This record gives sequence, structure tokens and C-alpha cells, in this order.
Amino acid sequence: MRTPIMAGNWKLNKTRAEAEVLAREVVEATRDVTDVDIVLCPVYTALEAVRGALTGSRVRLGAQDVYWEQAGAFTGEVSPHLLRDAGCDFVIVGHSERRQFFGETNETANRKVKAVLAEGLTPILCVGETLSEREAGTTAKVVRAHVVNGLAGLTSRDLSRVVVAYEPVWAIGTGKTATPQQAQEVHALIRGLLAEMADAQTAAGMRIQYGGSVKPDNIRELMAQPDIDGALVGGASLKAADFAAIVKYR
Repeated sequence: MRTPIMAGNWKLNKTRAEAEVLAREVVEATRDVTDVDIVLCPVYTALEAVRGALTGSRVRLGAQDVYWEQAGAFTGEVSPHLLRDAGCDFVIVGHSERRQFFGETNETANRKVKAVLAEGLTPILCVGETLSEREAGTTAKVVRAHVVNGLAGLTSRDLSRVVVAYEPVWAIGTGKTATPQQAQEVHALIRGLLAEMADAQTAAGMRIQYGGSVKPDNIRELMAQPDIDGALVGGASLKAADFAAIVKYR
């Protein structure tokens, strides 16, 4: 059985003080949850504050991005080693906003995934198509490229440590959500690709999240699908009550 994983991507929101308050509220609201892995991903500047708020709880800390080099003349970047030093266990890689606004490619995402794994952290690799790509009927082609190239060169053991997040770009922050059937179709495709890259047993054990306007009122139906193992939550993770309701979808 795959343990569900719910991760809150706070994006560019919350001061240190605000992030600490929200993290403490999430900890309190989910204190009785033992069957779901919970991750909070604040901005870099709030990592330390949130780390303190999570101490002693089951909620884990994650970062929103990373650079693949460990140190050097790379102004503005943060390495996997520094993220581990900051208390992170998870790192989001290849988010569509990084691809859209900051030039992320499948190749750079792949370098980041490898660097994150080498540091003993868990990457959450984001994949997904735009609206124009879905309307053109190329969803499968795009997702295949994201998965195969983003995870290229990894062993089965490496792959077993990766979380994949399917985020149809057209559903992120738009209020639109892929139907459970649409999401399941792509999740099944991803699991099939993972089986091709590793083996059926490894693929069956890997967790694939759904992301894209996830809310308390649609999470249960999404989680009822056989290949959806959690959610990467944006806007709804900025309110403790909403995020806790998603975590407690059962």
C-alpha cells in the first residue's frame, strides 16, 4: 500500500512570521493524522521559521526549487546540501511555473532530481501539459517527455525514492480541475512509463500526486482513483483549515 502524500506549495507567499503561524496551525489541525505524509514548502526565507514550528510533529519540510551544484559561483542559487542543512526532507523540482517563467527544462530538472537524491532528499518532480497541448491532443507525448527525460539515468532504487506530481498547467490557479477520470488516465500513463523505466514492482510502489486547483470539496473524489496517491496543493494550502481538510480527505 502506498502512503498518501499531501504537500503544500506556498509559492511566493508569507513572511517568516506569517509562515510560522500557518505552520503551527497546520500541525495542530493535523495532529491526529497518522496515515498520510504531510509536507509544507515555504519560501527559502521562511524555511528556518517553519522548521521550528514543525519540530516534534509528523509534518515534514520541503523547498520549492533547488540548484544542482553543491557550491560555487552561482549567485542566487541554493544547493541540496544547504536545503538539507535548513531541515528540508523534500524538494519540488520542475514546477510548471519554473518551466514557464524561469527557463526550466526537462534536462535541468533531471540534473536537479539527481542532485537532490544524492543529498538524501526526496524530489517531487512536476510534470504536466498546457491547455494548448491538451487541446492539440499531445498530453501523452508531453507527459512522456517530462517523465522519461526528467528521470533519465536513474536506477530502480533511485526511482523508488522519487515522488511524481502530475499538474495539468491549465488547472493550476485557474479554478479548473481535471476530472477524476482525466487525472486518473494520466496517472495511469505515468505509472506505466515508470514500469518501463524500472519494473512493475518499483512503479507500483511509487507515489504520484495530483496538483491543480485541489480543494477540500474535490480531494475525496480524486483520491478515490487507483493511481492518485496524494496532492500537491497551491492556494488551498495557504489556509490551515482548508489544507487540513484535504489531508483528512478520508
